[in-house]
Amino acid sequence: MLDSAPPLERITGLLKNRSADPGKPLLTEMEDTLTDGYARALQLESEGLRLERRIAQLAHDVDGDARAEELRALAARKREVDSELAGLRGQLGALQKHLEAVRAAA
Repeated sequence: MLDSAPPLERITGLLKNRSADPGKPLLTEMEDTLTDGYARALQLESEGLRLERRIAQLAHDVDGDARAEELRALAARKREVDSELAGLRGQLGALQKHLEAVRAAA
């Protein structure tokens, strides 16, 4: 069940307070959030790989301002993807540890 909020925001919100659905068990909420977060991480990894391939192609064939501009734009997007992915991985790791602690306490 995908939520409209980005996974990083959902994770942060989940760790701060429960969702608006008081009937949904905390473990289920956490597992759903982890699943959505891992799916987003895979999307980011895939995008990063596509960007890397295109950057490599352009770097090999740069011959004009248009290609150089595209290369700059792709490099900027790659940095954004890498940053988002690193943040998401950190949040997912924290949520996974929290989930394990909740399971152990149950």
